[in-house]
Amino acid sequence: MSNTAQSGRESVTLTQGRGGVLGVKAGMTQVYGSDGELIAVTVIDLKPTVITQVKTTALNGYNAIQVGLLDKRAGLATRPEAGHAKKVGATGFYHYQEFRLPADAKMEGLTAGKALSADFVKEGDLVDLTSVSKGKGFQGGMKRYHMAGGYKTHGASLVHRSIGSIGNRADPGKTFKNKKMPGQMGNARTTVQNVRVVKVDLENQTMLVHGSVPGSKSAVVTIVRTVKNSE
Repeated sequence: MSNTAQSGRESVTLTQGRGGVLGVKAGMTQVYGSDGELIAVTVIDLKPTVITQVKTTALNGYNAIQVGLLDKRAGLATRPEAGHAKKVGATGFYHYQEFRLPADAKMEGLTAGKALSADFVKEGDLVDLTSVSKGKGFQGGMKRYHMAGGYKTHGASLVHRSIGSIGNRADPGKTFKNKKMPGQMGNARTTVQNVRVVKVDLENQTMLVHGSVPGSKSAVVTIVRTVKNSE
């Protein structure tokens, strides 16, 4: 199934595997459902996701499509990037990404220069959304892992927000890896599963999903069919 996207490019639906399309988080609002229920939704701007390269098992060892999102001015693109994007009639993109496809995927119709469409999901479907979460800097154990902290009674000194003991005695004489300790919080690739699609507006290139989505406004969001069906 194909149609013409707002960008003027012919669009195609990625039906192989879990499907997929990219969008930009535009913010949150609320809408009313058919039963009058007020639903908190996140608005995802489905900006044109352009196929920049098609990879096949014969040439690359695996099946995939490389896509570009968010057009870049010619003056900001490097010469290699400009040459790569020129093949699809663009000057460059700020974001590149791949969608891996099954080994037996049919690659017909997936050609460079076309834009991916979001009509592989309908209202009421469940999707998985992936984005980079908001960075919160270096944080302690109480904020990062919801630890209780130390005693807050009379006589407690400088231990109120302490994480407590982090190791043993001479044996083993070290702190084990992956111990929950203070460190950088956020700014990590995060996936929220089983998110309900409230509305897909292909004419205005927007999608409404129920609930919050990782990342700040203008963050790139990857939308695919859910891998775990909770229903």
